Amino acid sequence: MLFRSKPNWELPESEATPEAMFRDRRRLSKALAAGPLLLAGAPALGLAQRAFAADPDMDPNAGLYPAKRNEAYKMDRALTSEKIATTYNNFYEFGSQKNIWQAAQKMKLRPWEVTIDGMVEKEFTIEADALIKRMQIEERLYRHRCVEAWSIAVPWSGFSLRALVDMARPLSSAKYLVMQTFHDKEVAPGQRQFWYPWPYVEGLTLAEARNELSFICTGAYGKTIAKQNGAPLRLTVPWKYGFKSIKSITRFTFTDKMPKSFWMEIQGAEYGFWANVNPEVDHKRWSQATEKQLGTGKRVPTLLYNGYAEQVADLYKDMKGQQLFM
Repeated sequence: MLFRSKPNWELPESEATPEAMFRDRRRLSKALAAGPLLLAGAPALGLAQRAFAADPDMDPNAGLYPAKRNEAYKMDRALTSEKIATTYNNFYEFGSQKNIWQAAQKMKLRPWEVTIDGMVEKEFTIEADALIKRMQIEERLYRHRCVEAWSIAVPWSGFSLRALVDMARPLSSAKYLVMQTFHDKEVAPGQRQFWYPWPYVEGLTLAEARNELSFICTGAYGKTIAKQNGAPLRLTVPWKYGFKSIKSITRFTFTDKMPKSFWMEIQGAEYGFWANVNPEVDHKRWSQATEKQLGTGKRVPTLLYNGYAEQVADLYKDMKGQQLFM
């Protein structure tokens, strides 16, 4: 007889926000938005087009949320409130302070093209909305551990990065996936700071990119992902420090060379390529042994690989001598 052992990061069902609550909120929002138009006698045909003209940022895929939760991905703590997760953000394109969420609203999400290039069978460009529409969207509860020693727990929605890799059809010689964020100095004031190596770049090995945990987020808290959280496409790799989870992606490039990421360019001695979470390996300037949970104020022990060792430890078992944890 087989018994399922409960992973040490699994969240009790009582801690999670019920899916029905998310659905009811979305139905209410849609009803309130559509009500005045319907009462005015607006025909259904063309309604979406007129709404989009009034609000270019309206997500044509909004109906995908709230997505069905994948019960395989849970955790051992309560979810962080949406208010905290959407107003306490790192997004250096808009500034180095945590309260950049208002500045991030200037970012235009449409049109938003995503380029797949490098060592693939055929390079191509696709609209982000079209890419999202063709993927299987689901919700996962993930921890997020910042290198600054704070943490949150978020109900992300999106699709497996592995699905995008499969769609791209990389050549057998490709070893790494490099991701790049948008670059628009008119919109993002932080990008006018010439001493930073814009645009923001991050990378994974293809083995990491194909790992079951690697996730492209398109939504959070039962709706389309907020701009400050990385709309329209944001990487989440929960066993790594948060700076690896690149936001607002515009390019996926397959290569046989290890990339030098944004933070490696700035301070490679403190921010390496791997950046896996480890409580026993300190940052050069502070301890990583504990973390502060935002919302509760609790300081708790940091877990190896942020609690996801069961899923990812085998990726690194033959990498002796590598600086895997910073």
